[in-house]
Amino acid sequence: MEKLTFYAVSAPEKLDRIGSYLAERLSRDVVRHRSGYVLIAMEALDQLLMACHSQSIKPFVESFLHMVAKLLESGEPKLQVLGTNSFVKFANIEEDTPSYHRRYDFFVSRFSAMCHSCHSDPEIRTEIRIAGIRGIQGVVRKTVNDELRATIWEPQHMDKIVPSLLFNMQKIEEADSRIGPPSSPSAADKEENPAVLAENCFRELLGRATFGNMNNAVRPVFAHLDHHKLWDPNEFAVHCFKIIMYSIQAQYSHHVIQEILGHLDARKKDSPRVRAGIIQVLLEAVAIAAKGSIGPTVLEVFNTLLKHLRLSVEFEANDLQGGSVGSANLNASSKDNDEKIVQNAIIQTIGFFGSNLPDYQRSEIMMFIMGKVPVFGTSTHTLDISQLGDLGTRRIQIMLLRSLLMVTSGYKAKTIVTALPGSFLDPLLSPSLMEDYELRQLVLEVMHNLMDRHDNRAKLRGIRIIPDVADLKIKREKICRQDTSFMKKNGQQLYRHIYLGCKEEDNVQKNYELLYTSLALITIELANEEVVIDLIRLAIALQDSAIINEDNLPMFHRCGIMALVAAYLNFVSQMIAVPAFCQHVSKVIEIRTMEAPYFLPEHIFRDKCMLPKSLEKHDKNLYFLTNKIAESLGGSGYSVERLSVPYVPQVTDEDRLSRRKSIVDTVSIQVDILPNSVPSDDVVSNTEEITFEALKKAIDTSGMEEQEKEKRRLVIEKFQKAPFEEIAAQCESKANLLHDRLAQILELTIRPPPSPSGTLTITSGHAQYQSVPVYEMKFPDLCVY
Repeated sequence: MEKLTFYAVSAPEKLDRIGSYLAERLSRDVVRHRSGYVLIAMEALDQLLMACHSQSIKPFVESFLHMVAKLLESGEPKLQVLGTNSFVKFANIEEDTPSYHRRYDFFVSRFSAMCHSCHSDPEIRTEIRIAGIRGIQGVVRKTVNDELRATIWEPQHMDKIVPSLLFNMQKIEEADSRIGPPSSPSAADKEENPAVLAENCFRELLGRATFGNMNNAVRPVFAHLDHHKLWDPNEFAVHCFKIIMYSIQAQYSHHVIQEILGHLDARKKDSPRVRAGIIQVLLEAVAIAAKGSIGPTVLEVFNTLLKHLRLSVEFEANDLQGGSVGSANLNASSKDNDEKIVQNAIIQTIGFFGSNLPDYQRSEIMMFIMGKVPVFGTSTHTLDISQLGDLGTRRIQIMLLRSLLMVTSGYKAKTIVTALPGSFLDPLLSPSLMEDYELRQLVLEVMHNLMDRHDNRAKLRGIRIIPDVADLKIKREKICRQDTSFMKKNGQQLYRHIYLGCKEEDNVQKNYELLYTSLALITIELANEEVVIDLIRLAIALQDSAIINEDNLPMFHRCGIMALVAAYLNFVSQMIAVPAFCQHVSKVIEIRTMEAPYFLPEHIFRDKCMLPKSLEKHDKNLYFLTNKIAESLGGSGYSVERLSVPYVPQVTDEDRLSRRKSIVDTVSIQVDILPNSVPSDDVVSNTEEITFEALKKAIDTSGMEEQEKEKRRLVIEKFQKAPFEEIAAQCESKANLLHDRLAQILELTIRPPPSPSGTLTITSGHAQYQSVPVYEMKFPDLCVY
């Protein structure tokens, strides 16, 4: 061997003949089953290959690969392993120049077949499978680095390589229990365990994938998981895609996400558990991709997920109606539960992906999801709900709001206008989303996520009488101009939503807790003196509505509203720190504690609370009195004139056209509920004494200016809040009136004289234009030349 090696190195042009001779001898020995001679010939070939690195080695390599192919074709496991080991040694040699004519199609097919060996002897079977995996690894190493010869990435090769590796990886135990990037196996495990060796080879293959061939490496994974029904349960699928996401280059992550979305679309009619398994895989992929490059697939991810959310709700609705949807022959109840698994997986994925996006993208996603929610008056949402019915529509509303709640969690905007633009707030507060107590809860929770910019919500959790608000250490900042402008524009809309939300018959304790939190967050984040007065007016209006009870609410709900008002006025009185106001609120709460504990949140929301038979006979000291509040706030410099004006919510077009009872009936009648509550000495006489001061006020021009300002403000508010149809009709009537007047003025009589009344010569610079005649045209009120 030493002499042969020396001769080959000294005369490299002889390598071709040496290789041909050894190949001929080895072929003859393989056929005659002379294993000893075969081993000697392969050893000689290996040593010559390792020793010689000249340009003339290429013809020798062809003979070498021909011999390896002969060994792999033989039916003896020992010879197959021998051929594989020789090929791996060859794969580790770095050639100076690539050989473009050399192809490895046979080796890919043969090594893949060895990975699926079914030999009866377990030890031999394992040995052959390990040899097959190592052979694939050798092919990959030999070919993937060569950019000019990318045949290994062609689909026909990937369809053999990837399933062969996955087939051996399935034996990994506790595959889904790993957190973070999968740990690299030890060298001993690589040599002894086919599963670990296959996983390592799979990682290496994906790590070498580039932009152009990424999809070819990922698609066979879906085919393998489909064929072996590995989506349910999906532990192995999750493990595979964790390996994929951690192995590929970060900038290609969105390719994998696109492939998962495409496969989800292709399997949309499969059983719910299969779809849920794919969505959970998507969640794992998104969780890894969101930390790095997410690419241009953000809206595509959400659009596809929302589409499948609608499909799931549609399948669920059809099952409830007795239809059979999907490929699984399960009863309706099990299908219903399975569809809920799909829906929860979609919402969890949407929430996780949304929470990892930067704020500017998250606001776009919030608008995107809100645009999908079916509400009155919006035809822009692209979710087809024509087949869902009322129950299905309500279900899709709940699902979309839950998704929105997940996306808005942790969102922090510098100004409330950024978090709650009009195009988002209007559909969110639509009465269409007040039909059900669960919908109202989700709407309020979304608002809390966007309003709570200083993380105070946890401190306000639960509705209760807080002895000392200062102990909560509430964080707040001075109200900025943008927030003040927001409340002037949208404050009435927020008040109206809270007012109507308190008067719903299906409210539960959580609804009252969320309504209380809403009032408290508005006070903390958005309240100046004007907003505080409006909130107190709103609280008094809620108290009055509970006492009058025009909506025929049950006694529990009436007492719940009274408890809500007590908890909020206790909170706001301490927040604005007006001693007289705090004293009045504390006195009423103290009297309630002794005489009417069911008016306090600690009692009414407790199990088995005793309820009164009526509220009409209660003493006025149990109620918060407007005149007392006005007196206490007026002494501290607050403008309390508006407190005497009862709060009335706005009426919208949707209230007139929706199926809900018209709120006009509930808010148009103003009744003095406490005729004896105002002391006689506080009654103001209708006849005022005419004095010098009164006359001075009458002729004071500043009052006129204030009236003009108020008038302008009302006009602006009307154009901002009034329905478009009403504004259009009013403008049309004014336009018609103006048109008639102009027609009267412009009843022109053209009386041209026999000759022009003059001529006009136009000159510009050095040019003089032709003189033109001028006629006189007479009008009744005008004279125009």
